[in-house]
Amino acid sequence: MNFLKRIRRLLRNRSGVAMVEFAIGAPFLLTAGLWGTEIANYALVNMKVSQLAEHIADNASRIGDTSTLQNRRIYESDINDVIYGAQIQGGKLNLYDYGRVIISSLETDRATTNQYIHWQRCRGLKTYASPYGTEGQNLGTAGMGPAGEQVTAEPGDAVIFVELSYTYQPLVSAQFLGSLDIYSVASFTVRDNRDLSQIYQRDAGSPDPVQGCNLHTGDAKIGTDGTFG
Repeated sequence: MNFLKRIRRLLRNRSGVAMVEFAIGAPFLLTAGLWGTEIANYALVNMKVSQLAEHIADNASRIGDTSTLQNRRIYESDINDVIYGAQIQGGKLNLYDYGRVIISSLETDRATTNQYIHWQRCRGLKTYASPYGTEGQNLGTAGMGPAGEQVTAEPGDAVIFVELSYTYQPLVSAQFLGSLDIYSVASFTVRDNRDLSQIYQRDAGSPDPVQGCNLHTGDAKIGTDGTFG
């Protein structure tokens, strides 16, 4: 009789129904939660990349020696500081391992009054070529930037134009969003009166490395001698 009572009690028991429903719905709930987390992280990385482009352009527009006797000179070491600073600001993005930064100095050619790219510096392992021009290229009157939104430099002045291309690194899995490229541009007019003739070396006998656009180099560390590799 006790055995039959236990069987009847078990048949009337509904406490396991919620567990079954949870077991069925949990995979869908977990997938939706992880997908939402990946979307949120992608939006956050987009914002960081945009801010980094602005910081690089802003910082590059401020560099140079301060002198009351001559226009402000800029040095390769100054540009290296800006590039390395962006790597630090990028933190876990590993900016130059998964992206590429192109810094251009947009100026006005005195002879033709056309816009041209006087110098250009790059860093990053990612394969990316600027659609707006390369060092020394004459741009006519168009300037740099997306169609209809180009920026131009005034005669005797310069505009620092920065392009940042970055391959998004998934937080959870590439199955949610796939491989996505994030792209951002920013520009700032150079502060003060800058010597636009060239980029100088502080010590010609021991020159600082030049971040040429023919190179594809990833994240780096400051060496024991204080140089940026």
